[in-house]
Parts: sequence; C-alpha cells; structure tokens
Amino acid sequence: MSGTFSQIYIQIVFTVKGRENLIGDRWKTDLHKYITGIIKGKGQKPIIVNGMPDHIHAFVGMRPAMSISDLVRDIKNNSSNFINDRKFVKRRVAWQEGYAHFLIHIRILREYTTIFLTRKNITDQKRLKKSILDF
Repeated sequence: MSGTFSQIYIQIVFTVKGRENLIGDRWKTDLHKYITGIIKGKGQKPIIVNGMPDHIHAFVGMRPAMSISDLVRDIKNNSSNFINDRKFVKRRVAWQEGYAHFLIHIRILREYTTIFLTRKNITDQKRLKKSILDF
C-alpha cells in the first residue's frame, strides 16, 4: 500500500494567562474563525474551535507530519497577535504557558463533538467523561 493513512483526532486546550475571563462575547467568534484558519493553514483539519471566556478548545484531525507542540505554538502565537492587533482588550492578552491535549478515539468522536457544540447540560458532560474513561 502506498502513501500514509492516519486518523488522529485530538482535543487541544489552552488558557488565557492567569485564567482571566478575557475572551469577550463580541469577538469570540472572530477568534474561533481565526484559529480555524491557522489550523487549516498548517495543513491540519479543524473540526471544532470553541471555548469559554478563559480558555480555548480546538478539536483537530492531525496529520502525522506535524507535531502537536508546533501546531499549538503557532496557534497561540498568531491568535494572541490577532487579539492584540485588533485591540479587543484594553491591555495585552497572552496565553498561559503550556497546554493540554487528548487523543479522541473515532468511536466517540461524534458524541464528543455533539456534546461540545451544544453544551446541553452537565449530565451529558458526565456521560461523555464516563464513556471516555470506560474506553
């Protein structure tokens, strides 16, 4: 068989420095779209980019040629410049050092993304956590 086939799905989570609630409702969609563009520009597959006022979640289909740390570095660097250049916040915004990433098995990917998109309720989130841990 020629070529390479892979299905690597990860969730990346990183936070605003100091866990401050700085990601505003007015511009969070623009930020999520911008991060989606960074992921695409790096040749990866953005599945969902979302978050809360103090952190970002990115679900990504990774190609094996790029390291997760390189992708996260580029996302954090470019997105903080995006926020600061547009002066969405009155002071400089930076991301906290480090990040978390989790491998998402294809068997639970649909459920994982559905719950994340809808954020229905805590019961769904607990059920998802249980399905991940039981896997």
